[in-house]
Amino acid sequence: MSAGTRFPFVPRFGRLAAGIALSASILIGSLAAPQSAHAEGQIRIAEQFGIVYLLLNVVRDQQLIEKHGKAEGLDIKVDWQQLSGGSAVNDALLSGAIDIAGAGIGPLLTVWDRTQGRQNVKGVASLGNFPYYLLSNNPKVKTIADFTEKDRIAVPAVGVSVQSRFLQYAAAKQWGDKAFDRLDKYTVALPHPDATASLKAGGTELTGHFSNPPFQNQALENPDVHVVLDTYELLGPNSPTVLYATEKFRRDNPKTYKAFVGALAEAADFAQKDKGAAADTYIRVTGAKISREELLKIIDNEQFQFTVTPTNTYPLADFLHRVGAIKHKPASWQDYFFEDAAIGQGS
Repeated sequence: MSAGTRFPFVPRFGRLAAGIALSASILIGSLAAPQSAHAEGQIRIAEQFGIVYLLLNVVRDQQLIEKHGKAEGLDIKVDWQQLSGGSAVNDALLSGAIDIAGAGIGPLLTVWDRTQGRQNVKGVASLGNFPYYLLSNNPKVKTIADFTEKDRIAVPAVGVSVQSRFLQYAAAKQWGDKAFDRLDKYTVALPHPDATASLKAGGTELTGHFSNPPFQNQALENPDVHVVLDTYELLGPNSPTVLYATEKFRRDNPKTYKAFVGALAEAADFAQKDKGAAADTYIRVTGAKISREELLKIIDNEQFQFTVTPTNTYPLADFLHRVGAIKHKPASWQDYFFEDAAIGQGS
């Protein structure tokens, strides 16, 4: 891509915008839609892109759901799906196309708020604690205050993704709660792999990307790309990505649900104790174009914690209620997680 190229994928953004509008209409309709009947012994799981989904890679690679299902006297059929963006994941969950949703804490809080008294969606577990970086290849952008109408910031889903919510949280800290959505107009929806490639190549209006590992680390290989915001500096260590489900699925499939929770806990123990083996699993399952050495540099540090216990999610929940993004105010993190997630000291 030459330096003079100007946003060659603008039409794609147009399609994405249309898709977002369609997703919104689907979401509204699916709130009242009946959940499809689902027999015990089947589970459909949606994941997205990045190392933050490594626990699911371990579960899949070692067939841990099937293993824990057999302990319950059950042969479980597992279906894996890959989507991009919290809006798409929430649509799939509410339409009955999936049973377990993997997305950011932002999408969980949105769907938890909107389904109270209906599907009653709640969190199942965390996928771990990881820092997310807001990156830019614009040398003029040192802080979020430096973004202008000439910049575009890629996020998985505009306004709903955890990256969008982190950006709003940062904007509120910078300019006050009334201006929490000040930077929303600069955001566009793009999957992490595409946004990373564009940011590294340069030469387009896409000058920012609120990323996740390993994509943020790969983007930083280009010396023109730098970190504008680190979510650990913004909030402290936190669980940005979580798994969630409807109350109906959990109630109607107790053995399958128990097998999934047990499998996830086993995967977390495996990944935390042997990050080398976890790195091998990620590369094997995803086919990611990253060396084992490079991957270990990313995950083998104290900032990366593979744990199913939610950590430091409530500040974002409280913020979203304060600015009116969600109507219901949770008293604590346990309001938007099932009690099964209360392993250790969550927050």
